[in-house]
Amino acid sequence: MTGNNSASLYFHIPFCARKCPYCHFYVLPDKQELKEQLLAALSLEWKREFPKLQSREIVSIYFGGGTPSLFGPRAIETILGWIQRDAKLSSQCEITIEANPEEGRLLTAFAQTGINRMSLGVQSLDEEILKQLGRKHTREEALSTVHALHKAGVQNLSLDLMYEIPKQTPSSFENTLKTLATLPITHISLYNLTFEPETVFFKRKQKLTPLLPTPDESLRMLEMAVQYLEKMGLRRYEISAFAREGYHSIHNTGYWTARPFLGFGPSAFSHWKGRRYRNIANLKTYEENLLQGRSPVDFEEALPHPQNILELLAVELRLLRGVELGTFETRHGPLPQETHMTIQELIRKGWLTRNENIIKLSEEGLLFYDSVASELI
Repeated sequence: MTGNNSASLYFHIPFCARKCPYCHFYVLPDKQELKEQLLAALSLEWKREFPKLQSREIVSIYFGGGTPSLFGPRAIETILGWIQRDAKLSSQCEITIEANPEEGRLLTAFAQTGINRMSLGVQSLDEEILKQLGRKHTREEALSTVHALHKAGVQNLSLDLMYEIPKQTPSSFENTLKTLATLPITHISLYNLTFEPETVFFKRKQKLTPLLPTPDESLRMLEMAVQYLEKMGLRRYEISAFAREGYHSIHNTGYWTARPFLGFGPSAFSHWKGRRYRNIANLKTYEENLLQGRSPVDFEEALPHPQNILELLAVELRLLRGVELGTFETRHGPLPQETHMTIQELIRKGWLTRNENIIKLSEEGLLFYDSVASELI
């Protein structure tokens, strides 16, 4: 899935019924006129960009947000129609949509559109914690939606799970983990809560910080999650990702291994031919630029050598399988001598291990990944 001619597509669908207090993504209210505006603008951007894909095979498509399921099955089907008409899809193409558990009835309709993977923003199965996070769904809605989707034929189902939340305790988190073991899921993305700038939680940081679990409790929660998920058959394959055999996220693995991808929609990022760029985070301006034949991009960068390959090395190290240095250097170019010395130093510290030419994060290195990455970069 990471051949030289493979690529991925990302569509940012920014609609939300209500913005969560911890969310820092570009979102818009769930209004029909805005949906029609976005679909028309996406059509223009697709026509502008798809020629770049002529020699590429699409191995994954991801609809993120926001809550992209609010766009509706018909709009998603329309977009998939453009892709099938104008680009070459892998026979195993992974097509993911993000959704929320309270949309149970609507979600089963997506099983008929070509979507073959769903990512549900469950976050917790504790009522008190769901309220704390400002989530609209209940524990029961989450459970019934998971079972309904599985029954409707969605065999590849990923859940988002959060820890390090105000008022959360190891025992409440353990109850969530125990319940997960009863669900027909294939993947978990595990995140610790961070107070991102421009969010409600960030503005309330002073008030919320004393309610957070202690560092020792947070570590216990992480260790419990790894233990319970592994016991369920969800093996940890990346710092924050766990999956059953054969269900690793093809799309996210592309981010970690530098597979080229094109992003569509306001605020969407792309990574193409060594350049990283982002569309403007404003639907009106994004649409106006496209209507006038102008690029909707408002930020781009191409990191100079060797920073570009050092960043790629740090990101790929997130995968627990590690990085085979010979293969890495064949794909991206030789690493500086200082980097080889830094790798030796990180091995001496016990944060990396080396077996022949494969370097990996150690158990301790997994906990100190940010420090490993900053030393490498």
